[in-house]
Formats: sequence, structure tokens, C-alpha cells
Amino acid sequence: MTPEQITHVKSSWSKVEPIADQAAALFYGRLFEVYPEVKPYFKGDMEAQGKKLMSMIGTAVGSLDNLEPLLPVIRESGKRHAEYGVQAVDYDKVADALLWTLGEGLGDAFTDEVKEAWVVTYTALAGVMKEGAEETA
Repeated sequence: MTPEQITHVKSSWSKVEPIADQAAALFYGRLFEVYPEVKPYFKGDMEAQGKKLMSMIGTAVGSLDNLEPLLPVIRESGKRHAEYGVQAVDYDKVADALLWTLGEGLGDAFTDEVKEAWVVTYTALAGVMKEGAEETA
């Protein structure tokens, strides 16, 4: 990630945070609509799950300048997701729903540069999660 990409992600996330609950609902609505096969991974209160998701993204975004201390936590998250049955291909489904949600929430502020910054960020973080998942195999 370049410093400019980090700035794009942080700046755009600051616009999403005030609408985090709505963003989470949009995200899961889109994810389950387009990829209904992932719905069985989710059990329990989806509102609470949405809050966890938004918190996790916020923590990751806030740590982009120094991700090293967060990497073990991200790797562990990947291990837990693998235990739930999440497959490597599912990360692409989440990426699709996340980018769609950001586009909806940010509107015209979701420029090509901002989108690319999110793609790079998500790809890096998902890669660490996948590494963690592979450790459980």
C-alpha cells in the first residue's frame, strides 16, 4: 500500500463510520442476495455481527500506517473463519460485497483511486487471513 492509498482508505472510511450500521446492513444484504451460499456461515444476531464487522474494519483502517502489530490478530481471524467453513473463494465474495457497499455509501466520492486503494487494502488483509486459514489445514 502506498501512503496515498492509505490516505484514500482512511479518508473514505471516515465518511462510512457515521453510517456504519446502515453500511453493515447494506453489506450483508448484498452478500446474501448475490451469494446465498455463504449465509450458513452466519449464525445469531446479524446486527451484532454487523457491529463486529464495522469495528474490525475500523481497527484495520486505523492501523494501516503500522499493520505489523495487528497481523497476528488478522491471522487468527483467518483460522477462526476456516473453522466456520469459509473457503478461499469466499473472500472474493466478501470483497465484491464490500466494494459494492462502499460505492453505495460513498457515492461520487468512491472514485477509481479510492476503489483501487480499497482493493489493495482488502487483498492484503484477506491474504493474511488466508495464511491463517492454511495453518489450520
